Amino acid sequence: MTTHGGTTYGGSIGIDVACVDLLSPGAVADPYPTLAALREHDPVHWSERYRSWFVTRFDDVSEALRDARFSSDRIAPYRRAKLEGPDADPGVRAAFGVLEDWMVFKDPPDHTRLRKLLSRAFTPRAVNRIRDRISDVADELLDAAVADGSGRTDLIGDYAYPLTASVIAEMLGVPRRDHPRFKDWSDQITGLVFGGMGDPNRHTAGANGMAELTEYLTRLVRDHEREPADDLLSALISARDADDALSPDEVISTGVLLLFAGHETTTNLIGNGLLALLRRPDQRALLAADPAHVGGAVEELLRFDGPAKTVARVLAEDVELRGRTLRRGERVFLSPSSANRDPEVFTDPDRLDITRRPGRQLGFGIGMHYCLGAPLARLEASVAIPRALLRLPGLRPTEDELRWHPVLLSRGMIGFPVRFDAS
Repeated sequence: MTTHGGTTYGGSIGIDVACVDLLSPGAVADPYPTLAALREHDPVHWSERYRSWFVTRFDDVSEALRDARFSSDRIAPYRRAKLEGPDADPGVRAAFGVLEDWMVFKDPPDHTRLRKLLSRAFTPRAVNRIRDRISDVADELLDAAVADGSGRTDLIGDYAYPLTASVIAEMLGVPRRDHPRFKDWSDQITGLVFGGMGDPNRHTAGANGMAELTEYLTRLVRDHEREPADDLLSALISARDADDALSPDEVISTGVLLLFAGHETTTNLIGNGLLALLRRPDQRALLAADPAHVGGAVEELLRFDGPAKTVARVLAEDVELRGRTLRRGERVFLSPSSANRDPEVFTDPDRLDITRRPGRQLGFGIGMHYCLGAPLARLEASVAIPRALLRLPGLRPTEDELRWHPVLLSRGMIGFPVRFDAS
């Protein structure tokens, strides 16, 4: 088989790198053998299946994340090319209009402006004051699991998701009675954001969820404009720098971004982290014996099986990389998951070691697009992971019932059923 440019590649560990599919059932459940094959034999790989490049070595991914030629502005070009014609679905067009205002899909100077304004609202003070609330919500959810008496629960649906969704919703000022509504909206929007290419209905479903969430936040913003509160949404409304401020549409779009990204990534970090520890009793025992390991454990879990499988970019100009020519306008998937297991950077990279000296892992990115919510995600994981291990004795995964999201960008489970000793 041949790839872009007419070069033939061989396989590695039983994987033909010329025709890899990161959305095959095996690769969705465990992408690391496929990523290792690409990293070793074809680190700048053209995929005919996805009409995209995949970049998998640490140095290349790290440099590309900081290279302005690898543009984050991929929503506006798609909307102009695909959604401006008379046959385009107006709901899908409106949904992509919201995504277009997201800071993560902007390049400078728009990205610089939005991040500066948003950082004035998303302060360390706003994160630190929620610490006790994170602990309370975690205990409430674990109390419910124990009280059920069945010795079974789902660590995504019953724990990681409601924990992280409740925390970001409360920080924004969403009334607690409305928190359950965000699950359906979030599930619908996932296909728009994370590349569920196997689902032909993802754009329509995502548009419906986006329309309902946007309508909800529009009403909530109006309420906050009339009666400001000490929360993130009021901070976004009032965020200013000299004569600059967020427009009404930017406030709503940023609210959607925070509600979605503020729980999706952390839910996956908590779920993946717990699964990794449950599969490695020695590492779980280390953490239980010395809670001081928790900070290092979160960093190692981010490296070992973090929530960002790939990051999408579009080339703003031609780029030469490892002898390949990547053309302007082509899509590139940069893989933090692969980079974080690069043996050129990490010793014994396929081994989980919570005592590993923290290194240069790319779980939250690097450069100007480094995750603004990283401190909150680290805090939530450092509370939620040890709490679940402590409160649910004999915790063990129901391996044959694990279900992973079949998407290219994120790495996380749809369901994480477990058993524990109910007594």
